[in-house]
Formats: sequence, C-alpha cells, structure tokens
Amino acid sequence: MNPQMNATTMNLEPMPFDETLDLRLTRDVAATPAQLWEAWTNPEHLKQWFAPKPVRVTEAEIDPRPGGRFRTVMALPDGTEMAGEGCVLAAEPERRLMWTDALSRGWRPNAEPFMTAEITMEPIDGGTRYTALVLHKDAADRTRHEEMGFHDGWGTVLTQLEEFARKL
Repeated sequence: MNPQMNATTMNLEPMPFDETLDLRLTRDVAATPAQLWEAWTNPEHLKQWFAPKPVRVTEAEIDPRPGGRFRTVMALPDGTEMAGEGCVLAAEPERRLMWTDALSRGWRPNAEPFMTAEITMEPIDGGTRYTALVLHKDAADRTRHEEMGFHDGWGTVLTQLEEFARKL
C-alpha cells in the first residue's frame, strides 16, 4: 500500500443510512473516543471484547490504515472456528474506523462479501456517542444479518467494549 494514502486523500465520506440495505446501532457510552479507539485498534485488546461471550476471539490482526488488514478468528463454544478477513477502508483516530469483508489486505477481492462496517465515535459529555453502521450488498443480506441477531449481538459486544475500554 502507498504509505501516503489516507482517508482524506481517498475522499471517503461517511456513509448515508439506507434502511433497506443497512443496519445501525447507536448508543452513548461511558468511555472516551481515545479509549474506544485503543480497544478497537490494538489486536490484544480487540480479542477481549469483539465477540459476544461465550464466543472467544482467538486471533486478531488489525492494521488501522486504508488498505490494512482486519482479521479475526472466533471460537464458538462447540469448538467451531469462524475466520473473518477484511480490509480497512478508513481510519481516523478516535473518530472513525471503516472496513469491509469484500476485500482483504492490500485491496485484494474476497470471494464472499457480506458487509462493510463503519464505526464512528463522537465525543459527548461523559463519554462518546458510538454508532455502528453496517452496509449490505442487498436486502437479503441485510435481513439475514438482522435475523442472525445483529441488534442483540452487536449490542452485547458494545457493552463488552464499553466495560473493557473504560479500564484503559
């Protein structure tokens, strides 16, 4: 990747919400944007909160810059492992992190794209207004993700993130 490239030169604007294709979770949390950013971008921290317990993250790699890798491996209670491979699209420290599973590190296409996620962190009194916006390629993927438990799962993970980040 070109080290000169960043979210500004790529001109990636925040994504608009499309209720037919996207899912969104917004909550005010009692952690600072700096704490949340650290929890998101340090692989060892990410492993502590990124999956709803009892699922565990056994491996994590994140290179928080456009074109960088976003990879996790989750271990389910039955021993099944789920790997996720993605590419960071935008990284604005303490403000915004965006990645997609449509691509892998260095902009290489992935075979089975499902979603693009944008996390925004807005400082507020007492913490951060945290928004997770997840974009899908079609309404079927959006519905499938919602039926998989998007709001409960991402909500649980956000609670875990908040509890972890407050200790940083």
